Amino acid sequence: MVGAWALLGAVAVAVLAGVLLRAREGRVRTAREGTTTVELPGPVRDLLDPATPVTLVQLSTTFCAPCRHTRVLLADLAERTEGLRHVDLDVTNLPEVAAALGVLRTPTTLALGPDGVELLRVGGVPKRDVLVAALRHYLPRPIG
Repeated sequence: MVGAWALLGAVAVAVLAGVLLRAREGRVRTAREGTTTVELPGPVRDLLDPATPVTLVQLSTTFCAPCRHTRVLLADLAERTEGLRHVDLDVTNLPEVAAALGVLRTPTTLALGPDGVELLRVGGVPKRDVLVAALRHYLPRPIG
């Protein structure tokens, strides 16, 4: 009887963990006002273009299946949007970059301003409409 309760408890914990992770997937978090700016690691800083209002830096790893879907989504969005650029950084061999940015999972997408200030971040595959709404006021023209 004790074994059945233990099994039921383990299943309940697993279901709860799955629901919580699913709810966080693709959620856009804006940078908090008044927080200290993190010094960008060199490989990320090198990807910025001062002439581009927003650069979407996608942090990926070699064997990350959701990273491929994210790459297609962000590349398409950047191609269709003036002032938006997408770059992909494979952090498989750069764990210090992920650690410096506080990235615990891939894909993680950072929206950075031309000065390197983090505007927002998304853990997991972004939801296109939510990301578009969050980026709208950082770009020179409305996203169509």
